[in-house]
Amino acid sequence: MVISRRHALSLAASVAAGAAWPAAAQQDWPQRSLRILIGTTPGGSPDIVGRLLADKITGPLGQPISVENNTGGGGGIAAGIVTNSPPDGYNMTLLTAGFASGAAVGKFKYDGDSTFGFITMVCSYPFVYAVPKDSPIQSFPDMLARARANPGKLSYVITSLGAVYHLIGTWVNGKAGVDMVPISYRGSSAAVADVLGGRVDVMLEPATSAFPRIHSGQFRVLAVTSPARYALMPEAPTVTETLPGVQYMSWLGMAAAPRTPRPIIDRLNKEIHRALSLPDVVTKLKESGNVATPTTPEGMRKQIEDEIANWKAIVKANNIKIE
Repeated sequence: MVISRRHALSLAASVAAGAAWPAAAQQDWPQRSLRILIGTTPGGSPDIVGRLLADKITGPLGQPISVENNTGGGGGIAAGIVTNSPPDGYNMTLLTAGFASGAAVGKFKYDGDSTFGFITMVCSYPFVYAVPKDSPIQSFPDMLARARANPGKLSYVITSLGAVYHLIGTWVNGKAGVDMVPISYRGSSAAVADVLGGRVDVMLEPATSAFPRIHSGQFRVLAVTSPARYALMPEAPTVTETLPGVQYMSWLGMAAAPRTPRPIIDRLNKEIHRALSLPDVVTKLKESGNVATPTTPEGMRKQIEDEIANWKAIVKANNIKIE
């Protein structure tokens, strides 16, 4: 088995971190309160899921867990606090898929195990193409046909250049050979108002916010980005049915400081997995358009790195420039 120099250094750092924590201390962990940092505003899906997990794992861990929202830097400040915290497992962050897209466009620095102590993916959900209920656009293929016939005329909502919304839209544009125009909004309320008012043609947003608007009858779903029909909305066609290979599941995942000892990572992984299997947690996740997708620490790291590579390829192929 050949081990790269980088991997060897990473293993050495992990061993050193473990040596700094006596085995007895790791067995007695945790001995004080923990905290989960959320890089988004209160009331959003990451905040709801983070608080739900905190409530469910505090009992088994035997210590209180506070949840703190820090929205600076598009989630980068919350992640940075954890990256630079002591490797003792007392500080965690609930990463969003925006971290991978941000790393791909150079907004965030990423260097594997030197950036985080990966714990587990938590849940996932697709993005959704949707239109107002009275829109003349009847389906996802119809949207692409209209866009093809009217280059640069159809528009869709994004949060910012380089965000997941933008990269998905660019991916679809490239695969379909169309030129739909991204319109950036800081908040969803203004975006929804402009789509409903006909000033923007299409909503492109996560299922966690799209599904309530669809269930209320305000919007119609055109397609979801999941690899197959999404269990929480099986009647919705997938993007990949029209554009093979274009599929994406957004996610939330828990991470600690880099070089956190493996016994602590494994304990947190075990408790979060247990929490995600509880019937009331499954129900609450479904209510917000989520499905639980727990992984190993290695699985979480691989998923993030695969996404960063995919987004980098899309950025390069489409010559996306982020100032």
